[in-house]
Amino acid sequence: MSATQPCSDGGGVSVSGQEAEGDGEPPNELPSPSQDAGAQGSELDSMGPEEEVPPAAKQPRLDSNEMALNLEISKTPACLQDQGHQNHGSSLDLNTDGAHPSDQERIDGGESRAVATGEGGGAEEIEEVEVEWRQNGSGEEAAVAAEDHGNETNGADCSECTPTEQQHLALEFNQNPQMLTGSWAEYTTSPENYLKGCKWAPDGSCVLSNSADNILRVYNLPPELYSNNWDLLTEMTPVLRMAEGDTIYDYCWFPKMSSLDPDTCFIASSSRDNPVHIWDAFYGDLRATFRPYNHLDELTAAHSLCFSPDGCQLYCGFDKMVRIFHTDRPGRDCEERPTTVKKQGQGGIISCMAFSPCQSLYACGSYSRTVGVYSCQDGELLALLPARHQGGITHLLFAPDGHHLYTGARKDHEILCWDLRNPGRVLFSAHRSVNTNQRIYFDLDPTGRYLLSGDTDGMVSVWDTLTAPPDGQEEVLQPHLQFQAHRDCANGMSVHPFMPLLVSSSGQRHFLCPGDHSDSDSGSDSDDDDDNNGVMPPSSAEGAALPRDNALTIWWSGPLASVAEGAGGAEPNQSARDN
Repeated sequence: MSATQPCSDGGGVSVSGQEAEGDGEPPNELPSPSQDAGAQGSELDSMGPEEEVPPAAKQPRLDSNEMALNLEISKTPACLQDQGHQNHGSSLDLNTDGAHPSDQERIDGGESRAVATGEGGGAEEIEEVEVEWRQNGSGEEAAVAAEDHGNETNGADCSECTPTEQQHLALEFNQNPQMLTGSWAEYTTSPENYLKGCKWAPDGSCVLSNSADNILRVYNLPPELYSNNWDLLTEMTPVLRMAEGDTIYDYCWFPKMSSLDPDTCFIASSSRDNPVHIWDAFYGDLRATFRPYNHLDELTAAHSLCFSPDGCQLYCGFDKMVRIFHTDRPGRDCEERPTTVKKQGQGGIISCMAFSPCQSLYACGSYSRTVGVYSCQDGELLALLPARHQGGITHLLFAPDGHHLYTGARKDHEILCWDLRNPGRVLFSAHRSVNTNQRIYFDLDPTGRYLLSGDTDGMVSVWDTLTAPPDGQEEVLQPHLQFQAHRDCANGMSVHPFMPLLVSSSGQRHFLCPGDHSDSDSGSDSDDDDDNNGVMPPSSAEGAALPRDNALTIWWSGPLASVAEGAGGAEPNQSARDN
């Protein structure tokens, strides 16, 4: 079998867990290059291009020589690639000094996924695109970026880094973001095919979505965005569909993913009654499986997934247990780290995980409403945060400075910001409307300044964390900006790694009348992730039509002059979506 490539600084396979969902309906059969993912405990042989014809939307694999000759794209400097590993040797520091939150900008390389678009345009066109993006910033901004990058790398040799490579457009939230394009027709082929989240690829070239039909879809970033021909934007269609056999619990990108290196384009996913699958994000092939077994030697599904920052390990969350697989050794061999020992520690199903960007530790959230901070070396519990949330933890995220941890829960209206230098201390809370068990994702911009989240009413809120009280007195942080993004629940939110773009997803399960569904126990760890849990919207109880908006949408949140220039001053495709 062809396993994933051994880990190195150059790449390998690329955040949050999914709860179990109530309806066990099989996915609709759609044309897909993926194999049947329902087989349990089987290790599939690797499939090369000669065995299966790749999708027409994707180009054939290119060898390294072809890419070096044809693609004039500035790669992420090596000093930036290695930056994520330099600080992973230290443990949790409770007395580290630092302002809250860090306003230092993280500069990312500007790579394009043009190699995967499968559309015309050679090296000259790609090179011209890159120049246009660089010209949007001034020389002064480039100088500031170079200075910030020098601070980030702590004096490391950055001879390969140039201001041009580091420059990017910053997010602006002085006005509402403008909708550019999206995907809507894709989710109307079956009833109640609502979306359940979306995530940008680490290199920013494409978007991954999850939906109720148990299919992971990959969308390439429209090439018109690179050339500012935004008046030509049309509705997006997926270039890959990867069908799981049952409800998808969690999915994540390989952190070293780069479209310039197809061997690093991987996605991990976990679904009910299935092993963990590794999907090839270039062809949609099932490349490897990781098979976790419980104490009865029965195959068990992971409720959450998260790659280590270097991509060498895959952490999987279970009931009172974290299992760790090595990405270069598929199969059943893994390290087990119980989160509860002699009834002490963190109980419940581990529903989500995240790694600190600058220290050798990770955080686990559970449906028992607790958050634990663990050492990467041996899994030692370093801190157990108190149960401040009203429901089970569904998503957590570290700030870029590594000192602050954001957590959110189901049926809970707060996102809490914890200060890990003083575990148990909440700096502030951000309020959003979460009325169901559905997982509502939130995200931070690359600088850590802006916190963004949708809610069950379709509203997206943006909080400026720099306006939080400096003395650390816990209080409710008021939104810097709010806008109506969807007519239904806005459950997914992801910020592009270096461009002023946002992607959001919407939808939720609707019940036409109270008798059309069975209630479930809201106190159980096995509650359904996207089940409204017997909570009926007022309009449904009265028999009125419910608003449905199952859509994946890309938003522009940069200088509005670029929108006016690229789209004639109007929101592209807004009328098409309304129709």
